[in-house]
Amino acid sequence: MGQVTDLDTFSALLAPEGQELLAALRDHDPADDLAAATRLRRSHPAPLVSAALGQARLRQRAAAKFGADAQRMYFTPNGVEQSTRATVATHRAARLAAQGIRTLADLCCGIGGDALALARAGISVLAVDRDPLACAAARANAEALGLAELIEVRCADVTEVDTAGFDAVFVDPARRTKARGGRIFDPEAYSPPLSWAVEAARTAPCAALKIAPGVPHEALPEDAETEWISDGGDVKEAVVWFGRDAVPGGRRATLLPGGATLLGAGLPDPEPGPVGRWLYEPDGAAIRAHLVAEVAEQVGGRLIDPTIAYITGDELTRTPYANAYEITDVLPFNVKKLRALLRERRVGIAEIKKRGSAVSPEELRKKLKLEGANSCTIILTRVAGKPSMLLGSPVRA
Repeated sequence: MGQVTDLDTFSALLAPEGQELLAALRDHDPADDLAAATRLRRSHPAPLVSAALGQARLRQRAAAKFGADAQRMYFTPNGVEQSTRATVATHRAARLAAQGIRTLADLCCGIGGDALALARAGISVLAVDRDPLACAAARANAEALGLAELIEVRCADVTEVDTAGFDAVFVDPARRTKARGGRIFDPEAYSPPLSWAVEAARTAPCAALKIAPGVPHEALPEDAETEWISDGGDVKEAVVWFGRDAVPGGRRATLLPGGATLLGAGLPDPEPGPVGRWLYEPDGAAIRAHLVAEVAEQVGGRLIDPTIAYITGDELTRTPYANAYEITDVLPFNVKKLRALLRERRVGIAEIKKRGSAVSPEELRKKLKLEGANSCTIILTRVAGKPSMLLGSPVRA
């Protein structure tokens, strides 16, 4: 089934007949697309049915980011992929609101995900994008969620928008190729480029730039703070902050939904040492922010290898910035010995993790032929430069 690709079809979805179709497809199973299309086309235009089915599928995909709001919102395929997860957008909006921001220019707004969170935080938003269809979706979303009074949507080239007079600027450059939707890793290949966004940010009293979490640290402006954000353990994005509460040159890791935040202190990497009873796996945001040393200091730990972001210690110290495991075995990597050991211990359930190992967990699982009622965690890594396997179990909260 097709997606909405033009404004006329999108407008038709907003009209009463389109709304009727969307309501009928609220709990639609995508596996029944063909049957639903055949049935609905008896009483509705085929292009409108196709567009409604496409929108129903996008809403279902968007539920992971927007929760219950997704069923009232409007999306484009790129909008679902590129929009900010609602929990992350809410965190950023709260940080801006806490600084007293009341007006903001949202450049490259897409379907308006960030604008919605900003408006809910009480901030008046000018949302700008050069894609007419994205702008139409942003307007519809503001209306659908009762935030239209706080969100003005303008279809324009963001590089030509005058942001003077706004308390803050937020820029979310496109980071995917138009042709195949592939990710762009070079910040200067963003649209607009990161260098333009940085200069635009420097002209505002306060600014935030959303960038890919894998951005090279050398590409980051030293007069700004960069915050890496994870949600549920998954790193979602990085934000470059300028202005009032930003720490110039600062590197921060923030963990959602709890909100724990760790600002780097510029610590040197801890010395490596032997694997102790406890192993700590830092959250991905802390790793991306180069804050493994700060996490190690919190738990009084050491690295297991100079090149591996695993921390070990002899005592258990809980921290929100790392998952802890109790280690029972530290062995040189050997599949046959591992299989025999797991068979002896009747291990039938295994979580296989890896860092610094070329071994595929899926292939290893096949070779182990696990059987039994017991469980364990297998960690494939390097210890003092040597391929190793650590066995243990996670420490529950």
